Amino acid sequence: MDQNVLQLVLFGLLAALANVLGGLVIFPSKLHSTYKNALKYLLALSAGFMLAVTLFEIFPRSIELWNTVPHSHNGEHGLTDIFFWPILLLLGGYLATQFFEHTIAPHFHLGAEVHSDHVISTGSAYAGIGGLLIHTFFDGVSIAAASQIDQNVGLLVFIAIFLHKFPEGFTVGSMMVSAGKGFREVLTATSIIGATTLLGVLTFYAVGLSIQGSVAYAMPFAAGVMLYVAASDLIPEVNHHGGKKPLVSLSVFAGVAMFFCLHFIVHELFGH
Repeated sequence: MDQNVLQLVLFGLLAALANVLGGLVIFPSKLHSTYKNALKYLLALSAGFMLAVTLFEIFPRSIELWNTVPHSHNGEHGLTDIFFWPILLLLGGYLATQFFEHTIAPHFHLGAEVHSDHVISTGSAYAGIGGLLIHTFFDGVSIAAASQIDQNVGLLVFIAIFLHKFPEGFTVGSMMVSAGKGFREVLTATSIIGATTLLGVLTFYAVGLSIQGSVAYAMPFAAGVMLYVAASDLIPEVNHHGGKKPLVSLSVFAGVAMFFCLHFIVHELFGH
């Protein structure tokens, strides 16, 4: 197993572990209280970082790839080919996430704690978890596809995804507890969500080896998923939980600033 595969597996495992820990933090009461207070800031930080990495890394790389990878569009690369198809794939990723998270599972809110006295049905809890699966699968695809282009880009995408994995696990755990489930069910649900990200990493790694040019299709679709998570899942939750606390909103800007700092470090100081 080469170094690239080991790195991808490590990224997938760390993301999965963050999901599990984010869910299990519900049970120790002191830790739960502390984490709940910090959750809105972590949501805001991850929203800013993910929004920046999507717009400044993933989508521009998608446009570049579409311009260089051969396609069957009359043998030429017109402006329609270069921009229309990547944007269409981005829109597809965005709308697919809307469909699975908020059409099939209309009560799902990423990062929102469902209080223990607000009981939901078991079916609603499982629907919410099911709605997350396409999103978490494409988290893994994003990491693997970005790493195939450039290991530095893969690292930045991994950080963006890793940051929101704790709130994601917390959400899953909260839904299970509100449906009357206990420790074992929360552990199982968060493990499934985490394993789906690892599956996305490994699946796209295998596809990328066997199907030339697959990354050109996967990257813009994954960009649409990540754009949805950042702008339509995380930002509304930040606005909801932040209330009149400007520091919460400022944490979004801190996430963007964090991205540019790390972008400079990985590309300028450690770039090839």
